[in-house]
Amino acid sequence: MAKPQKRYVCQACGSVSSRWQGQCADCSEWNTLVEEAGAAVTPFAAKHHLQGGGRTILLSSLDADVTLPDRMATGIAEFDRALGGGFVEGSATLIGGDPGIGKSTLLLQAAARMAMAGRGVAYVSGEEAADQVRLRARRLGLGNAPVQLASATSTRDILTTLSSATPPDLLVIDSIQTMHSDLIEGAPGTVSQVRASAQELIRFAKERGTALVLVGHVTKDGTIAGPRVLEHMVDTVLAFEGERSHQYRILRAIKNRFGGTDEIGVFSMQAEGLAEVANPSALFLTHREEGVTGATVFPALEGTRPVLVEIQALVVRLASGATPRRAVVGWDSGRLAMILAVLEARCGLSFSTAEVYLNIAGGYRVQDPAADLAVAAALVSALSERPVPPESVAFGEVALSGELRPVAHGPLRLKEAGKLGFERALVPIGVAKDAKGEGPLRLTGFRTLGQFVDHMLGRG
Repeated sequence: MAKPQKRYVCQACGSVSSRWQGQCADCSEWNTLVEEAGAAVTPFAAKHHLQGGGRTILLSSLDADVTLPDRMATGIAEFDRALGGGFVEGSATLIGGDPGIGKSTLLLQAAARMAMAGRGVAYVSGEEAADQVRLRARRLGLGNAPVQLASATSTRDILTTLSSATPPDLLVIDSIQTMHSDLIEGAPGTVSQVRASAQELIRFAKERGTALVLVGHVTKDGTIAGPRVLEHMVDTVLAFEGERSHQYRILRAIKNRFGGTDEIGVFSMQAEGLAEVANPSALFLTHREEGVTGATVFPALEGTRPVLVEIQALVVRLASGATPRRAVVGWDSGRLAMILAVLEARCGLSFSTAEVYLNIAGGYRVQDPAADLAVAAALVSALSERPVPPESVAFGEVALSGELRPVAHGPLRLKEAGKLGFERALVPIGVAKDAKGEGPLRLTGFRTLGQFVDHMLGRG
C-alpha cells in the first residue's frame, strides 16, 4: 500500500510545499505552514492522464441569446445597491469585516425581510446557538420573521438537510471558517477545510438556484482570512468597513460578477439595528457659515455614487532641529508625501520644518486620485491660515511635474455638489472646459498646481 505523502499548506495563501519552512516562499508570511495529509501516490495515479475517458461537453457560441439573471431584492436599498440590484439565483457572495462591525446583524435583517416577502430563507450559524440568534432578532424587532434557523458546523449535515426538502431562495452561512467537511482531514478553519466546505456549498447553490452568502473572518490586516482562492470561487465579495466607535458603516463591493465594483452602501448603527443612509454626503460634511482654515470639501466617487467628504489639514511649525511628523487618517500616507514634495519643489512652499496632520472627516476612507487637489488646497489653507471659501469644492489629480490632470466623471461630481448647495468648483482646466455650462456651479480651471496656489494666496 502506498504511503501518503506529507505536504505543508500555507494558511495565508494556500500554497503547498513538500517540506516545512519558517517562511512561505509565495506570500512571505512567517509560521503559516501547517502539515496536512496528502493523497496517496500510486503508479496508476502517477501515469494516468486526463485526455481520454471523460464525457464530451457542449460548446456554445458566444453570440447566443442569453437572458439577464433575475434579482431578489433584500428590502434594504443600500444592500441592494452594493450587490448591483439584489441577490442573483445560484450566486455565491462572500462578506467580510472586523468582529462586531455588524455583518450578522445586516444579514439577519436582510434574511428576515426576504422571508417576510415570501422568500424561503435558511440561516445557519456555526458560531452562535439558535437561541442567541433568536434573541438578536427580537432586539431588532424581527422575531416574527419566518426564517428557518439552525446551528450547525457539519457541511454534510447542512447539505443533507437542505437537499431533503425544497431548496431555500437564500442560504446564509455564518461563518465559513466554522464549517467542517468530513471528506478532508484537519480542524475547521484550515485552508483545506475552508476550501472544501465552500466548494460543496457553492456547488449546491449552483445546482439548486439558491443564493448563498458566506460570512468570512478577517485578519489583522483587514483582509478576509483563509485562502485567497476563496475570493476567486465566489461571485461577489463585499467588505463591511467602519470603526466600531463610529456610528456609520460602509458596505463596499470589491468584486461582483453581476454588477459594478466599488459600489457602496452606507448604514448607520442604531439601537434597532443597521439603518440605511439615503444621502451619505450629508454625513461627512460639517455645515458652517464661516470658512475654517485647513478644511476643503472633495466630491469623491464610489462606483456610480458621488459622495462629498471634508478633508481637514493641520500644519504646526516646529523649533529648528526637531523631526517633523506626518500623520494621515483615511488617506494614503505615500500620496501625502508626494503632494508635499510637489508643493515644495513646484510652488515654493516649505513644509520641511512643520508637522502635517491630515484627516478625512467622519471615518471615511478615500482612494480616489482626484483628491490630490483638495488635499493640496487644505494644506495650503492650513499653512497660510487662509480659509477656502465654504461654498467651494475642489478635485483634480496632481502630477509630479505640477500639472493638474483631469479626472473621470467630472460632471457627475459637480452635479452632486450643486445639489447640496455649493456654488463654486476649483478644478483642472480640462474639467472646466468639458463641464462648462452643464451645471449651476461657477468653475475655475487651473493648468498647474502653481497657478492654483497663486490663486489661493492672492499672488499675481
